[in-house]
Amino acid sequence: MLARQGLRSSLRTWAAARPVLARGFAAEVENHQEAVVPEKFKEDWKKIAPNYDLPHFPSSYMAARPAVSSTMPTKLTVNFVLPHAFEMQAKEVDMVIVPATSGQMGVLPGHVPTIAELKPGLMSVHEGSDVKQYFVSSGFAFVHANSVADIIAIEAVPLDRLDPEEVRKGVQEYAQKVTNAKDDLERAEAQIGLEVHSALQAALGVSA
Repeated sequence: MLARQGLRSSLRTWAAARPVLARGFAAEVENHQEAVVPEKFKEDWKKIAPNYDLPHFPSSYMAARPAVSSTMPTKLTVNFVLPHAFEMQAKEVDMVIVPATSGQMGVLPGHVPTIAELKPGLMSVHEGSDVKQYFVSSGFAFVHANSVADIIAIEAVPLDRLDPEEVRKGVQEYAQKVTNAKDDLERAEAQIGLEVHSALQAALGVSA
């Protein structure tokens, strides 16, 4: 009990010292800097965990963020990453629209920093008059202040590779499974399948 209380006290000391530990993110920070750890935290750590090395802090590994331009950029740089490949790497485009859980989200150059969770739906990448469309299953979009967007998807397929007839069959199949589910687990699995196939159907613009 005393050890736990001591560890809590030590962690509170660290929490209070986070402004000291944190390293600047500004572009002018050029050299790697080690986190400054208060002596009080070191002493408390040795008392509570004498056989363990002092932990490393995230700020020890952080590099300076790229410079943020003072003028509005003309292009958005997109990194579109799947578990097995880079679909796009540092590609400059005019706009990307992603299916966020809060609704379709358009990202233009100069967009405010944002983190958005993705839901099954249509993602489109606009480059001049060329528009490339993907169906993404889920993931996250990270929009940075320097007009870079990192889009990480669990699965993504170019829209023109999807078969509308197979999607229509899938909607019917999973709707039937929802109706005939014997327990909550079966119903939940069927509802996930129905949600994904319904989103596929909407992306393709086909009727049931």
